[in-house]
Amino acid sequence: MDDNSRLALAALDLGKSMGAGVVVHCSSAAVYRPGTSPVSEADPACPGSDYGRAKLAMEKAIEESASGEGPRNIILRIGNVAGADSLFANLRPGGRITLDRFPDGSSPARSYIAPPDLVRVIEALVEDVTAEGTYNVAAPLPTEMGEIARAAGCTIDWRVAPETAVPKVWLDTSRLSRILALPSGAAAADHLVKGAQAGGTWP
Repeated sequence: MDDNSRLALAALDLGKSMGAGVVVHCSSAAVYRPGTSPVSEADPACPGSDYGRAKLAMEKAIEESASGEGPRNIILRIGNVAGADSLFANLRPGGRITLDRFPDGSSPARSYIAPPDLVRVIEALVEDVTAEGTYNVAAPLPTEMGEIARAAGCTIDWRVAPETAVPKVWLDTSRLSRILALPSGAAAADHLVKGAQAGGTWP
């Protein structure tokens, strides 16, 4: 886990030595404490896992090492990337998958982004010379995993969600939208599935 900070600082050194204008670092939505409301970059980070704590430590190491000279630093707090998370790893067209169902009938919802949209976001942030600091990166609305499974052609076997299950992780992308505003359709389940296929990350 400590490699997150070590590699980020190595990237900073490399960027400086090459005269790069910007260095982009991949953090994670895991730095936040999940809740029912959207979380913004201004909300306190409160990771609940070793992975989240390692990413937050990486962010702090970047901030402490940054100076007025050298490249801009952009930190991406990325949500779930379609095709690269545990849900897609278990989706097979025509297959079956077991998902949690909450008392209101919903399945877990997460802030997703399709690989082609992630590329667009990175390009926009790199090209905008005013972009610097931390950005939540996801579609503007969360997507239910059940909707994704159906869009992928899977049959769902439901189970009662345990008390430890997290109903929703929703990233507020208002800051990102000032650089690049992804449409609400970026969160559509079929868009995410097609994006995962286009990105070569699924199936």
